[in-house]
Formats: sequence, structure tokens, C-alpha cells
Amino acid sequence: MDVITISRQLGSLGFQVGQAVAAKLNYRLVWRDLINQAAIRSGAPEIALAMIDELNLLGLTPSTDQFNAYFRVVGQVIQELAAAGGIVIVGRAGQVVLRDEPRALHVRVIASLDVRMQRISSYRGISPEAARAQIEASDRTRKSYLRRAYQANWEDTSLYDLILNTSRMSLTTAAEIISHAAMQPFVKEAISIQAGEED
Repeated sequence: MDVITISRQLGSLGFQVGQAVAAKLNYRLVWRDLINQAAIRSGAPEIALAMIDELNLLGLTPSTDQFNAYFRVVGQVIQELAAAGGIVIVGRAGQVVLRDEPRALHVRVIASLDVRMQRISSYRGISPEAARAQIEASDRTRKSYLRRAYQANWEDTSLYDLILNTSRMSLTTAAEIISHAAMQPFVKEAISIQAGEED
């Protein structure tokens, strides 16, 4: 598979895992900023972009039409990137936009709340309480993005082929698992279960 999408929690090291996978496989890495820039060039409204990313710099409320235009263009950008192959896409609901793409491996990177708090507190030089507040805000934003854009549940495990917990493994191990999985033949078809066979 030459398309990998990575959904991640704040503090899970998901972006760093994506970087490591892209380097290991010699794939291109794209993430929110690059996708947003491409979406704006394609006509997505910047005001909707600002609101979606919680920047709220313009002090204005985008219309539903502006939100929908943004989501539509972002989806098109992701599909165009995937068509070229050899790519790791971090964020922007790639696991939903490309859910029917047979060449895609969809990965979710998670970690325990305690570990996420420790990482964010250390990295940003803030208190654990402040780190927790930022984590909870990030989780709400990411859940809302998928719900509003695609009527999907960010935590729906059926959206992912792999879920890796970096509380229990190193960044290097996570990247190796993903890279190995991406190199294997993989057919996205339901496996039939013989009558009478239990789960």
C-alpha cells in the first residue's frame, strides 16, 4: 500500500510517527498546514479555515456554505494527493475521505491521558493541568471536525486498520509496525465466517 493515513491524539506522537514512516518508506509527508494551503489555493474560504483550526483570528462566524466549501475542497486535495501515491497523510480526516481507497492503510495513534499530559507539559513548558485542558480541547475539536464534515465518529475503530498505543511502545517500534504493514499484500474485503463458527 502506498497511501498511509494517520489520525492521532494530541500528545500521542502521531505526527512524529508519521515523519518516521515517511522517512523509512521514502514517502512524501503531508499534514494539516500543507493540505490547508492547497485547499486555500483551490478556493476554500480562509475564514472557515481559521474557525475550524480554532484560530478565530478574524472574529467572524463563517456560514454553513463556507464550511461546506472548505470540507469539499480539502477532500478533493486529499484524494488528489492519494492518487499520486507514495504518501503519508497526517490528519484532516484522511481515514474518512479515503475509506474506500484500496491502496490506503489507515492508522490511529493513541496514548493514555497521563502520558499525553506528561508529554505536552514537558514539551510546552506548562503545568499538567494546563496540558490536560489543551488535550481535552484538541480532542473536542478533532471529534467535531469529523462529525461536522463527514458525519463520522473520530473514535470509531472500524475506520482504522491499525491502532497503536505509544504509551506502550516506542516511536521507532510504531513506525516499524506501520511500515511493515504497508509493505504487505492487503485486500480490503470482509472475511467470510463459516456457518457455526463463533467469534
